[in-house]
Amino acid sequence: QVQLVESGGGLVQTGGSLRLSCAASGRTFRSYTVGWFRQAPGKEREFVAAISWSGGNYYADSVKGRFTISRDNAKNTVYLQMNSLKPEDTAVYYCAAVRNSEIVTMSHEYDYWGQGTQVTVSS
Repeated sequence: QVQLVESGGGLVQTGGSLRLSCAASGRTFRSYTVGWFRQAPGKEREFVAAISWSGGNYYADSVKGRFTISRDNAKNTVYLQMNSLKPEDTAVYYCAAVRNSEIVTMSHEYDYWGQGTQVTVSS
């Protein structure tokens, strides 16, 4: 069982930056692939980025070049550094985890979810 807690959301102006954190419980966290998803009001949840247990990463086209996903297994934490933020990045951001998997981008493929953190980008 893994519990995930996101933090780092907030209000930022267009062009600004935020770093989201996803802190996980459990001693086997290094075995998990972790993904970030987001959901804007009235829209479906969408994939943002993922990092595999082996360190590989993958990004949605909409954030490629602006967002960076990383992990610190010693701290059981995955980060999402978000730069050059745009109003269309406004959403609730969720982290999710699945054990012993290569990178997956569909939400139903993840077993564990955090409660989400709000990111609002003002124009």
